[in-house]
Amino acid sequence: MLTPYAPEPYVDFTQEGPRSQMLAALEEVRGQLGKRYPLWIDGQAVTSSKVFKSFSPAVGDRVVGEVDKANADLADRAIRAAAERFKTWSRVPPEERAMVLAKAARIMRDRVYELSAWQCYEVAKPWLEAYADVCEAIDFCDFYAREMIRLGGRHPTTPFPGEDNTVEYVALGVIGVIPPWNFPLAIAMGMTVAAIVAGNTVVLKPSSDSPVVASKMYDILTEAGLPAGVLNFVPGSGGDVGETIVNHPLIRMIAFTGSKEVGLRINEQAAKVADGQIWIKRVILEMGGKDGILVDETADIAAAAAGVVAGAFGFQGQKCSACSRLVAHEKVYDDLVGRIVEQSRKITVGDTTTAENYSMSAVINEAAFKSISDYVSVGKGEGRLVLGDTPVPSGGYFIPPTIIADVDRTARIAREEIFGPVLAVIKAKSFDDGLAIINDTEFGLTGSLFSRDRDRLHRARSDFHVGNLYLNRKCTGALVDVQPFGGFNMSGTNSKAGGRDYIQMFLQGKSITERL
Repeated sequence: MLTPYAPEPYVDFTQEGPRSQMLAALEEVRGQLGKRYPLWIDGQAVTSSKVFKSFSPAVGDRVVGEVDKANADLADRAIRAAAERFKTWSRVPPEERAMVLAKAARIMRDRVYELSAWQCYEVAKPWLEAYADVCEAIDFCDFYAREMIRLGGRHPTTPFPGEDNTVEYVALGVIGVIPPWNFPLAIAMGMTVAAIVAGNTVVLKPSSDSPVVASKMYDILTEAGLPAGVLNFVPGSGGDVGETIVNHPLIRMIAFTGSKEVGLRINEQAAKVADGQIWIKRVILEMGGKDGILVDETADIAAAAAGVVAGAFGFQGQKCSACSRLVAHEKVYDDLVGRIVEQSRKITVGDTTTAENYSMSAVINEAAFKSISDYVSVGKGEGRLVLGDTPVPSGGYFIPPTIIADVDRTARIAREEIFGPVLAVIKAKSFDDGLAIINDTEFGLTGSLFSRDRDRLHRARSDFHVGNLYLNRKCTGALVDVQPFGGFNMSGTNSKAGGRDYIQMFLQGKSITERL
């Protein structure tokens, strides 16, 4: 019997115990850098003719691992193997499938510092951000295990004389899982185990920026008792492996987290029926955001400033939930901007694989560095640069926390997703004006309102159009089954990862009637 679910607690890295364990884990992982990681198809390690390297963003020439690269033929092989394994895995009782997730959660709990350290190397996460990522992966396993037990078996219907009627949920088939690099364990694990615990099999194409962490995830699920071929690991390019997964007639569903552009392309392709396909493919899309925090003249300005800084610059602003727009009432605008700049100057930037627990590290790769730098240059012409001179190291893709004030609501940096440590600040004439600015976007993922006005807080519940609304707190940091996560409009299909209806998206209902 599983105990009731509760989110995994974080640690305090200012304390000697957690700090010492993190430093030991970083040293342990340092000794494992550069190893080769194969594909896994039907439980067999597979090498390919091509290998690519995963580099550390903070030290550009540091190889985290060498990874075998799948092609279309290998992806097809993985899909067909998964389709064959589905015949048996889908008939394993839900309680047994749930136990695999529970065991995986225990393994990650025992290895939390090591798994955090891998993220510091491969995606340059600060310590607490990396630790929180592992905690979220644990939470997904623990919560979805319990949810599948709840959803298993017979579900009652309205009684009818002379008949026994019930509804049961059955698995779909082979699921293509395409996760992002920014939550390399948490999101990859969440989408994968949701599909698996529901009785589906999975073909996983990890991001090319975080394949080593994804390979560690494969190992954890295998150690937890997942049968061979239920999960197949095929890193490779989106144009080769990704296209094969999305278009294949044996794929029943695609679960994707990433950019709007790629998500919309997947949605379009998946809607086309391939030769031999006998179902309509389902698609879960979790895409981008242009998330904003609105601060009115009644707000606790100190709390608002702290929330903005945490939301804008946590993990270098590389979260789809990150605060990239601050909309402040003109009466508190100058005071608030001053406080945010003052607090942001305390942010330290560096390589988080060293003994120094830096607040920020490098952005993910050279392409991101160039794109964000270009947005900063654009922003300097669209507003007033009030912060951007924090010292950063050389040798990696480091960008300092950047704040651009006095930005017009129609400016590029106020409308386009930057996905980096850049905050655009916009002045509002009134609460209504501020709410209109906040909602003037194609996205609708997260947002916050800081206010002491009960009427405005109540109004925001209906009129602040985002999938995850936070009142008087930052707009990042959703916890599994505490704040189910997913957005509106071009932010995705509002699938609510970590919510109580998420697993059902990987299931189909079957109504069964027996005449008595």
